[in-house]
Amino acid sequence: MRTRLIFVRHGESVHQIDGVVGGPHGCRGLTALGHDQAQRLARRLADDYAVDRPTAVYSSVLRRTVETAQPIAAAFGIRPLADCGLCTWHTPPYADGLPVTRFRTEHAVAGGGVFRPFEDGNESWAELVVRVSRAIMEIAHRHRGGTVVLVGHSETVEGAFHALAAQPIFRAFDLDVPPASITEWVTDHDPGGWPPARWTLRRFGDTTGLTGA
Repeated sequence: MRTRLIFVRHGESVHQIDGVVGGPHGCRGLTALGHDQAQRLARRLADDYAVDRPTAVYSSVLRRTVETAQPIAAAFGIRPLADCGLCTWHTPPYADGLPVTRFRTEHAVAGGGVFRPFEDGNESWAELVVRVSRAIMEIAHRHRGGTVVLVGHSETVEGAFHALAAQPIFRAFDLDVPPASITEWVTDHDPGGWPPARWTLRRFGDTTGLTGA
């Protein structure tokens, strides 16, 4: 009984280019290149998983991931589902749309770190890891024995290393997750069992054939 989780980071987004906090209102979706990347992702995944077809496609609730998930879900003839647990930082409403540099400097919290937020009103890293990890494990349990696509953010992909690879909340290494990249984890164990399933990282940050204009 193989369970396969395919993590996709959203394509290039407007908020990245503009350098603003991309919350529910600040996120203006994908750029033209980002839309092209989403179409390429859909074709690539349809080819790669023609046999082990996904039974579900999830995204965070933010526009950039929803727009990335739509052509992927359409390629498999299924309807995408939104799950806020897969979101990037739950930044406070006042920060939504602010320049990132302003948010990180003017609203910085002294002593911010793993268990204390870096900015006023923001999530801490530990809170983000727990939220994302729980969403990942709920999806894995719900679709055990199947293949699922999870369209999210760099933090969603990072969260998989905590949820599936039992990494400590404060890791000893950083991850560089490219836009429009594919990361794949598989297990032959019950993802909802105890002791926890042992997962295998099949590929990470794969952008082969996906980043052209």
